[in-house]
Amino acid sequence: MKTPYERAVFLNKTAALIRERASEIAKTLTAENGKTLAESMGSVSGCAAWFEWFAEEGKRCYGRMIPSMFGNKRHWVLQQPVGVVVAISPWNFPVNLMSRKLAAGLAAGCTVVTRPASNTALSSMMIIECLHDAGFPKGTVSLVTGPSSDSGSLFLHKACRKVSFTGSTGVGREIMRQCAPNITKLSLELGGNAPLIVFPDVDLKASADTSVIGKFRNAGQSCIAPQRIFVHKNIFEEFTNLVVAKCKTYVVGNGVDAGVDMGPLFNKKQFDTIDGFVKDAVSKGAKVLCGGERLTGKGHAGADLDKGYFYPPTVLTGITAEMRVMTEEVFGPVMPLIEFEDEADVIKRANDTEYGLAGYVLCKDIAVGTRVAEQLEFGVIGLNDTVPTVPNCPFGGMKASGFGREGGVEGLEAYMETKYISCAGY
Repeated sequence: MKTPYERAVFLNKTAALIRERASEIAKTLTAENGKTLAESMGSVSGCAAWFEWFAEEGKRCYGRMIPSMFGNKRHWVLQQPVGVVVAISPWNFPVNLMSRKLAAGLAAGCTVVTRPASNTALSSMMIIECLHDAGFPKGTVSLVTGPSSDSGSLFLHKACRKVSFTGSTGVGREIMRQCAPNITKLSLELGGNAPLIVFPDVDLKASADTSVIGKFRNAGQSCIAPQRIFVHKNIFEEFTNLVVAKCKTYVVGNGVDAGVDMGPLFNKKQFDTIDGFVKDAVSKGAKVLCGGERLTGKGHAGADLDKGYFYPPTVLTGITAEMRVMTEEVFGPVMPLIEFEDEADVIKRANDTEYGLAGYVLCKDIAVGTRVAEQLEFGVIGLNDTVPTVPNCPFGGMKASGFGREGGVEGLEAYMETKYISCAGY
């Protein structure tokens, strides 16, 4: 087995190759996924950052000596790689989410079998090529494509010691069932229904811009995107007007064209789902302030909007608890705004979901912001920050959003087994 320092050389070479090939990978990612080139470049840069972080973090996987209760014994603890890992990543951030798993698993000393989403496999293959070209030994990293229904054979194989999965809660539950017979270790990063709470002391323009950027990044197709926007009643009207004005400036079009702020939805299934959320809300009394229906005809830079599922930033008010936009994961560019008055009540409403991945608070008063953040039942809290994910901090959810963490020291520990050794005879 390679030492952590030897593994770090390969990981850093991988990061350098990813940065060198960033433009090519980003173009492929945009062609597959639809996100803008700027977003794709950011995603690819993020991939390199994950490899760089874990290249160094792998060197810090310390054991420890434990003082003995007996004079003739010594006790120590080791951290050892869990073994073969199966890593499954989704289509919305395919290269970035795959790289989180690869970087941590390889830094820990595991071998990793990856299975990207079939419809975004080309960009994932380009990341794997960087790993191979960096010199990782043959068999250390593998990529498997094919129908997701075939993945069970990977989980059930006796060599598989851990599964790391990012995707829907429904699929996560099925993976837990399949892994149960072998008691296979699991990390699950599942769905979300993130609240964003806007308190009345904020800078309104800056907070409206921050909310819009966090919501409509990748056309809202992000598990940590703000989903339910709670705005204090004293600023609700002005904040709403600023959000709508910002949304109306968004250029929706082909992701490869300069000047585009948001690309299309991923496919027809995604479009039908988002359109269904809006129609459900409108049928129950919601008001559409902007957006709300598919874009067609000629768009920015002459883009043929009829050839893609282009849906504009959509803002809804008049939201009630029985609407699907309040209870389900809205994986798209729909922004429901809800008025609140009482702090304790809004915390209760924010926590009233089966999900627990991410939550957000916009507030100048750090005492209020800290108090609210500590009461929110979510694994990641953004306090005046709607894009909180970084390699050196732990990312993951609670409740039906899964368990386990990616990033930070916790991200490396997830790929380790703890071994205790007691030695007598001194």
